[in-house]
Amino acid sequence: MKAYDGMYIDGAWRPAAGPDVIEVVNPADEQVIATVPAGTVEDVDAAVRAARAALPAWAATPPAERAARLAALRDVLMARRDEIAETVTAELGSPPKLSQAVHAGVPIAVTGSYAELAATYAFEERTGNSTVLHEPVGVVGAITPWNYPLHQIVAKTAPALAAGCTIVVKPAEDTPLVARLFAEAVHEAGVPAGVFNLVTGLGPVAGQALAEHPGVDLVSFTGSTAVGRRIGAIAAGMVKKVALELGGKSANVILPGADLARAVNVGVANVMSNSGQTCSAWTRMLVHRDRYDEAVELAAAAAAKYGDRIGPLVSAKQQERVRGYIDKGVAEGARLVAGGSDSPHEKGYHVSPTVFADVTPEMVIAQEEIFGPVLSILRYADEEDALRIANGTVYGLAGAVWAGDEAEAVAFARRMETGQVDINGGRFNPLAPFGGYKQSGVGRELGTHGLTEYLQTKSFQF
Repeated sequence: MKAYDGMYIDGAWRPAAGPDVIEVVNPADEQVIATVPAGTVEDVDAAVRAARAALPAWAATPPAERAARLAALRDVLMARRDEIAETVTAELGSPPKLSQAVHAGVPIAVTGSYAELAATYAFEERTGNSTVLHEPVGVVGAITPWNYPLHQIVAKTAPALAAGCTIVVKPAEDTPLVARLFAEAVHEAGVPAGVFNLVTGLGPVAGQALAEHPGVDLVSFTGSTAVGRRIGAIAAGMVKKVALELGGKSANVILPGADLARAVNVGVANVMSNSGQTCSAWTRMLVHRDRYDEAVELAAAAAAKYGDRIGPLVSAKQQERVRGYIDKGVAEGARLVAGGSDSPHEKGYHVSPTVFADVTPEMVIAQEEIFGPVLSILRYADEEDALRIANGTVYGLAGAVWAGDEAEAVAFARRMETGQVDINGGRFNPLAPFGGYKQSGVGRELGTHGLTEYLQTKSFQF
């Protein structure tokens, strides 16, 4: 076990203000692998003060130079890709292949995309007799989740730095090790002192202190809708900007005429990826009643193949949460066709890949975010019924539509109340805006839309 010291503040690792530490547990074997400092209000204040002091110079840095620092950061992350993947596997439990391709690979691509955007974005433009300036919003407080620990840090840090903002990051307490590695990479890339700061700690202490700090101009949070509401209320009281990426209960709508086998297999893979710990996972599969039984059989067979291919959940708490939802589904009358609440392993926080059939829209497992490898399959009568079910939750983060005719799928997708829809298995695009409708959040991440979250406008009239 390694005991890590300090917070990364103002370009250096500084001793924490308090003595408390957070234990980091490997969810695959339940062993403590490290400790990190539990940040205090004083640590957060020091980090915000450093960010405020660094803001004028960084905001005035030419975009080309900011782009160069981001390109250097991308190169450092690329060079440390194996170390990133190994770290995420150790603290999150994700399989090594997933850690390499997604947990390490996607943040590298996103960092590179913002290096390009910083160099090409029109931070000034003319309209009529005015010059419009797009200026950094200021100091960003970023509170990130554990399910994609590096990606979520990068999805906030890279656009913030591209925009000319400075930032304080409070990573999830379950997965702080890759955040420390990222701080090392920022330092190695030559990002000036104070531009990026890292405080590890608990949400109710360090996270709340960051959201409440008067020196923070924008709070960017990814996590549960309940915590997002709390942060939104804090920000509203201080009239500060927020970007909230919250929960999801995304629908995978398979229209008549679609390639059913492909749609089901891809849909099951989507839910099982990252052990179901993905806010945008297509956890509701909607199938026409005429092909419903066939889809259930395909899904059960597909899920069975993932028994030894997915990792554990992040913690004992998360394992118990998911088990509770599975038990609730059984109690509500849903039919269990794969998996269940029993753990398939003696050690580790595992839950079996689980598929429910005969799920109705009002059931808890069809309405609430489970955040585990659990798929609910619902039947619909016609297209209007499918649309009603798809839009029938408080969430609207992502989704999918499958049809034999692409135009039919697009027409249906246009009517879905959700921020992102994959058509017939469309690939992930790191330049496309990501974010939700309704209680799935406020604002967008990634690409140009993600950059504009960190900008404010000023106009000169001539």
